[in-house]
Amino acid sequence: MEITFEHVTHSYNADGPTASLGLDDVSLTIKDGLFTAIVGQTGSGKSTLVRHINALLKPTSGIVKIGSRVIDSETSNKNLKSLRKQVGMVFQFPESQLFEETVEKDIMFGPINFGATEDQAKESAQKMIQMVGLDESYLSKSPFDLSGGQMRRVAIAGVLASDPETIILDEPTAGLDPVGRQEIMDMFKGLQKNGKTIVLITHNMDDVANYADDVAVIHSGKLIANGLPKDIFNNNDLLKNDLLTLPKSAEFAKKLSQKGFSFSKLPITIDELGTEIKQQLNGD
Repeated sequence: MEITFEHVTHSYNADGPTASLGLDDVSLTIKDGLFTAIVGQTGSGKSTLVRHINALLKPTSGIVKIGSRVIDSETSNKNLKSLRKQVGMVFQFPESQLFEETVEKDIMFGPINFGATEDQAKESAQKMIQMVGLDESYLSKSPFDLSGGQMRRVAIAGVLASDPETIILDEPTAGLDPVGRQEIMDMFKGLQKNGKTIVLITHNMDDVANYADDVAVIHSGKLIANGLPKDIFNNNDLLKNDLLTLPKSAEFAKKLSQKGFSFSKLPITIDELGTEIKQQLNGD
């Protein structure tokens, strides 16, 4: 399901004295089936952008196309349920959204809200709890008796249970340890490989380098760059103006450049860096 922003501007408090632009004439295509990262400094407009994808926000001007659906300033809040089933959103610290007395009921809530039978919702809960790395014994537990990392996984399972075509992730691994972060990110990459469209908001440039197919850079509500991760992280204008930070592998490559190594483009993943070093040491 392709998602297209066409000259989208969003103004907060548009008619009031404190009006401010959250998005400023943004045109962007999020391609079907890809893993797209949305990056930028805090307050740049990333969250404002993705909240237009399931019409939590609507454009002040311009349009957003989500598949065959068109969202504009006149779109009614009625009849949005089908869109919100197609587009699942994992907010930052999603465990704060847990509210049911058992894990199973929490995961079942979304499917039932979108029209599934109780049996279908139970089956989905059993499948999703395993997908996020927990066994079925957790279904009978209270979500509030779990660790923070386990609560995060349950909250993600609740979003996945409705089988959305597009999954929006707003800093989904914030506060997790490195192992937990990799497990969650690997899971989302696996979902993308199985046909889901993934949209990731993150400040973690290593996650962008390791998982994203496409990167959009937002600054002061404007789209200032869009392209492949390797091209974005080798964009000197973005780097010298502090609009982007580098993944650790690229930072290390810059230091190696001062020691006699030469890179036509900075390698952005550990595998790429290792290959480059090996080739140069072997004189290839």
